[in-house]
Amino acid sequence: MELLVCIKQVPDDTVNVTMGADGAPKLDDIAPVVNAFDTYALEMAARFKEANGGSVTVLTIGGEGAVPALRSCLSVGADRACRVEEASVCDPQGTAYLLSQASKKAGEQPFDVIFCGSESTDAASGQVGAQLAETLGLPVITNVLALEPKDGGISAKQETEDGYRVVEAACPCVVTIVKPDYEPRYPSIKSKMAARKMPVAVLTAADAQADASKFGPEAAKVQRAAISAPPQRQSGVKIQEKEAAEAVRRAMEIMVGQKLI
Repeated sequence: MELLVCIKQVPDDTVNVTMGADGAPKLDDIAPVVNAFDTYALEMAARFKEANGGSVTVLTIGGEGAVPALRSCLSVGADRACRVEEASVCDPQGTAYLLSQASKKAGEQPFDVIFCGSESTDAASGQVGAQLAETLGLPVITNVLALEPKDGGISAKQETEDGYRVVEAACPCVVTIVKPDYEPRYPSIKSKMAARKMPVAVLTAADAQADASKFGPEAAKVQRAAISAPPQRQSGVKIQEKEAAEAVRRAMEIMVGQKLI
C-alpha cells in the first residue's frame, strides 16, 4: 500500500513556554520538533509498511526550516518526503485544504491510507485529519491505536470514551492516530546519514493547484481571539502539628474557613 503521513512542526513541549511583553508566547528560543502524535502516526505507518509492503511518504507545510523535521522522518521509516512551500498562517480548514491538494501531487501513485496525528500539541484543535478526509471525500477513522489490512481496505482498533472498538474502512481513507502501545523508534547513525542524502520534494501552492481563496488568514473561518498564560497555582498550607489529632483539627478548621466543608 502507498501510505502518506502528514506532519507538523511544533515547539518542543518538554520546554516551559512563557509569555512575552506583547502577550504572545516566547517561542524563538524553543527548538521546533515533530508533533508527538505525528511521530506515532509515522511509526504506525512504518510498521504497517514493514508488515504488508508498500512505501511511506511524509508531507508537511512550511519553509526551509521544515526540512530537518522531514529528514528526521526519513531516518525512522519514511521513504520519501515532500513539503509545501507556503508561509501563510492557516486555520485547520485551510491547512486541510492545502494538504488535500498537495496529497494529489506528493506521491508517485495515489495514496491508499493517509495518516494524521489526532491533534497537535500546540493548537490542539484535533480537526485537520477529519477535515482533510472531508475535503478529499474519503472515509475517516479517528483515534486509531492499531491498524491492519483487511479485504482490500483496513481494520482499525479505535479508542472511545467507553473503551475500544474495531472499525473497518475501504481504501483510500484517512486515519488519525493516538498514542499506541509502543514508542516511536530512534534513528541509527546509519539511517541519519542516509536521510541526509535523500531528496526532499518541494511543491508550491500553485504546483498543488491550490485555490488561494481557500487558505491563509483571509480564508480562515477560525481565528484566535486571545491567548493567556494559565493562572499560577497558589502555594499550599503546611500543617506542622506534632500530634495527629491536632493536625486533623487544624485541617478541619482550614477547610471550614475556606467553605470546603
